[in-house]
Amino acid sequence: MNPNPSPEVTVETLLALRKENDAVQLITERLRVKEMGPADHIRTKHEVKAFVESGGRTIAEVLLKHSHERRNLGHTVNEQVTRGYGQRA
Repeated sequence: MNPNPSPEVTVETLLALRKENDAVQLITERLRVKEMGPADHIRTKHEVKAFVESGGRTIAEVLLKHSHERRNLGHTVNEQVTRGYGQRA
């Protein structure tokens, strides 16, 4: 695993990665789905698979938007849980 943050993913990046043999894995790594909650992780992987099979520019834009929102939501929930545990101690 690379400790450096991955560069910002763009629509063009997604369109280029879509043509690779292991496109679903590459795209999910770039979108950092492992930082999402379990349901969002699975939902995003399904969206990536649909994009790879028949997506275009519009679908790529929606995919980027959704993945960004889900990742931020995961961080927010994680911070709230952490703060809750800290207040109980």
